[in-house]
Amino acid sequence: MTSRLHLPEGTVVLTEAEATSISERAFMLRCAAEDLQTAVDEGASTKEIGDLAAKLVRSAREAERIR
Repeated sequence: MTSRLHLPEGTVVLTEAEATSISERAFMLRCAAEDLQTAVDEGASTKEIGDLAAKLVRSAREAERIR
């Protein structure tokens, strides 16, 4: 399809909804990272830091999903 549109090889075309979804997942990833950083800065317990780290990993896995 990209050849009919004269787009360069390897071009990825996203709908507005897909682009919004990627942006939202990136925002959630940043929030999870900031939550973890705040917990570390405030001396949170090992359990709380572990829980936030697990949330960060889940957010990262979700963020890397394209479609």
